[in-house]
Amino acid sequence: MSDAAMGDPAATDAAVPLLTDALIARIGEEVVYTAPEPLGRAAIRYFALATGDTDPAHLAGDVAPPTLICETNQYANLPRDADGYAGHGWHLDVPGTRLVRGGNSYRFERPVLPTTVVTARWRLAGITERVTGGGRRMLVVTSVATYTDQHDLVLAVNEESLIHVER
Repeated sequence: MSDAAMGDPAATDAAVPLLTDALIARIGEEVVYTAPEPLGRAAIRYFALATGDTDPAHLAGDVAPPTLICETNQYANLPRDADGYAGHGWHLDVPGTRLVRGGNSYRFERPVLPTTVVTARWRLAGITERVTGGGRRMLVVTSVATYTDQHDLVLAVNEESLIHVER
């Protein structure tokens, strides 16, 4: 009998794939969050101050620093999760793993103004199972967030990878 079958939480059964049919079925899932009001000069100014931004246009609140709109928690109106995060998450059930942020790739299309009402459309683009150099299995989860304004013009696109690594 394997350690996993005997209840050892540190052990996993390599015969059981991390990428299950239930996870595969979630690929393509989308969720949309729309801000309840325009971004506003104060939000732009406070974000610039908080991040040490020195651009006069950002400090005046005339135009937003590019990554401000990528902080989905400001308009998703979601409760905090167990880790205290209040933004978007897929909440995938991958037993015997720990979550690691893989990275983000941003493409910024146009300036964001104080009058902009932001909509974030998150899509679960893909999940692949791989093996680390150390021999541990992992799932690489790829999401794409497309941020648009109230006229449906694309403001930015964020491709994000999260990695569930076997313990």
